[in-house]
Amino acid sequence: MAGKQVSNFLIVTHVPHVLRNGQYWAYGPYVKEMNIWLKQVERVTIVAPLSNDEEPDPIDLSYQHAQINFESVKSFDLIGVQSILKALLNVPFIMVKLCYQMNSADHIHLRCPGNMGLLGAIAQLFFPKKSKTVKYAANWDPKSRQPFTYKLQQKLVSNTVLSKNISVLTYGDWEPGNPNLIPFFTASYSEKEMEACKPRILQKNLPIRLIFVGGLQKAKNPMLSLRTCKVLVEKGYSVLLDFYGQGSELDRLNRYTLENELVDVVSFHGNVPAREVKNGFQNAHFLIFVSESEGWPKVVAESMFWACLPLTSPVSCVPYMLGNDLRGDLVGDDVEEIVSKIENYLESPKTYTLKALDAMKWSRKFTLEKFESEIINILSN
Repeated sequence: MAGKQVSNFLIVTHVPHVLRNGQYWAYGPYVKEMNIWLKQVERVTIVAPLSNDEEPDPIDLSYQHAQINFESVKSFDLIGVQSILKALLNVPFIMVKLCYQMNSADHIHLRCPGNMGLLGAIAQLFFPKKSKTVKYAANWDPKSRQPFTYKLQQKLVSNTVLSKNISVLTYGDWEPGNPNLIPFFTASYSEKEMEACKPRILQKNLPIRLIFVGGLQKAKNPMLSLRTCKVLVEKGYSVLLDFYGQGSELDRLNRYTLENELVDVVSFHGNVPAREVKNGFQNAHFLIFVSESEGWPKVVAESMFWACLPLTSPVSCVPYMLGNDLRGDLVGDDVEEIVSKIENYLESPKTYTLKALDAMKWSRKFTLEKFESEIINILSN
């Protein structure tokens, strides 16, 4: 699959990178997507934070491209007085580097939201004739509560007077009349991976298999999955819960597991290669993922791809993904509500099977091949 090649493609991102053995590594799902973009590129320049003395994480992947020019910048944040002062020293140098690289680029690609995305959104205003894309990998919903810097990035790139020749890829169709915005999606699996997969048998005398995939951070609410497991165990059900991911909540989750004698039913796998997460989905009945904010949550689409029914929060475009409860369930952060949903499926396993099959059928429309085809169309326009 090939389209018109971009001579010099510029990526601006806050994602931390690692240089190892001549290859640039970063967060796996992000790099997997970017490698699809880079199939249409002759030369790529990346402006991002870089470390030379760290090892790639097991979840990381390397860029697959022969001509990479990496322009490293210092990472920064705006949390606390010291961080703000440090940012004020670094930002002018980063802006000069961004403008220099944008001037040389044939296509500018911004990864938003993020601190580098914010600077990129400002810098691109000075290059109205350049071809540009923005991947807004978070919740675009204008009514949602988000940091001021996120809202600012939205305002800058969506404004048709300020931002020209730009395609902003959003999860959901929030402003149908805005030519800058293009409703989009993301993908994890290829058509070649569409192996047969049946929903797991759901019966009261068999273990209920739950899964959580993602960063173990408070905003993603992994504790809710653990509390759900605890209540089900207390009600006499056989339950197994698998966590895939790492984060600041891990210690708290471990303590809760020990204190509530759940060690035999809860497993923490950490960051593992994608094939192990895939295996987890293929064995699970339910994904419990009640995050406070998402864009197009890949873990929800991935669970559906393998007939694992998602119980998840109604943020961003998730109601669209689930067909408003036709292929999963939209839930809040109420343990009893989630437990009740699971018990209802135990009483009606046929309903569970049909919804899991519908979820799988829907998710398998959004493959890496379809994603690549849409990228080619965008870059060719």
